[in-house]
Amino acid sequence: MLEKKRIAGLIVAAGEGQRSGQDLPKQYVRIAGRTVLAHAIDALIGHPAIDTVQVVIGSGHDALYADAIGSRSLPAPVRGGATRRDSVIAGLKAIDADIVLIHDAARPFLPPVVIDRLLAALENGDGAVPALPVADTLARGNQRALGDTVARESLYRIQTPQTFVRTAILAAHEAWDPTREATDDAQVARANGQSVTIVEGDIMLDKLTYAADFAQAANRLRPTMISRSASGYDVHAFAEGSGLWLGGLLIPYDRTLAGHSDADVALHAIVDALLGTISAGDIGSHFPPSDSRWRGAASEIFVQHARDLVAGAGGIIDHVDLTIICEAPKIGPHRDAMLTRIAAMLDIAVTAVSVKATTTEKLGFTGRSEGIAAQAIATVRIPDAYNKAE
Repeated sequence: MLEKKRIAGLIVAAGEGQRSGQDLPKQYVRIAGRTVLAHAIDALIGHPAIDTVQVVIGSGHDALYADAIGSRSLPAPVRGGATRRDSVIAGLKAIDADIVLIHDAARPFLPPVVIDRLLAALENGDGAVPALPVADTLARGNQRALGDTVARESLYRIQTPQTFVRTAILAAHEAWDPTREATDDAQVARANGQSVTIVEGDIMLDKLTYAADFAQAANRLRPTMISRSASGYDVHAFAEGSGLWLGGLLIPYDRTLAGHSDADVALHAIVDALLGTISAGDIGSHFPPSDSRWRGAASEIFVQHARDLVAGAGGIIDHVDLTIICEAPKIGPHRDAMLTRIAAMLDIAVTAVSVKATTTEKLGFTGRSEGIAAQAIATVRIPDAYNKAE
């Protein structure tokens, strides 16, 4: 039974994508706010059956990879080889799992239902691939003359991820004749005597190859998304201590903020705003103060959790606006560093984050320097279907 198996996603992202017309490898191009690679990662890691995701990257891509994944918690990337098959072998050897879904980073929009079909098919076979039947007329020919048509019955467009027992597909790759080019993993599996089942694929899995593909992908996403905004608000009192956490930074000060975690009032407000956009409760329902695991915890953990919940709902964070309310410490000297830090946590551009500060003109508890308050507004796009009752 697959529920007793450890299941991993393996994303092959070692190519250069020279036909894409982009200034950098296509897996690092951003579509709807996230890199192509990040879309592929989120689609796999967001599925409840998948335990881990391993990425194989190209030589010299370390900085691009780090920027692409942001603060996502993933195993260290594996270095790819001279061919796709070499890269797949390197990834398979690095994975500790029973079942593996081998996926191309250039197919970033992976519907969860396709994963469901692949895993179900593997219950009764050695491997499974998603595919779509060929609908167009096919013909032989060259640039000067059209030749005879080819019967399209029983012809399929094969997609990824392709799903196998890890040890079996690794053995198949190691037995493959290295002088021959393998176009996909199913071909390698079948040559080693394994049966491969076809399941229904999805047009969203069309591969991004040329410049026009990227424009079409962005346009395809746009009509399916709606915008939501939500606010968050938090307060923490000052306490005896030295230095306080604010906006992800440890700021020198003659007092600290009291709280069960690190009491980063600014990040807590952002978390509640993000959770509000997907109607997912508040920070206390996810990280209750009564739970000792969160005593002194870094609030970055909470931000990442909220970010991943938004991503798991298919959402894209468009903008976060934060206002910090206090008499002291002064926020201005730290604003740029806060912008950079918050943007990194959320895996969005610095220009998609706003940090402001104000006082209450000596009125109220903040005016009396008894604590700090923060309010945030988050704007996200989520799939239209998420906004409709089933």
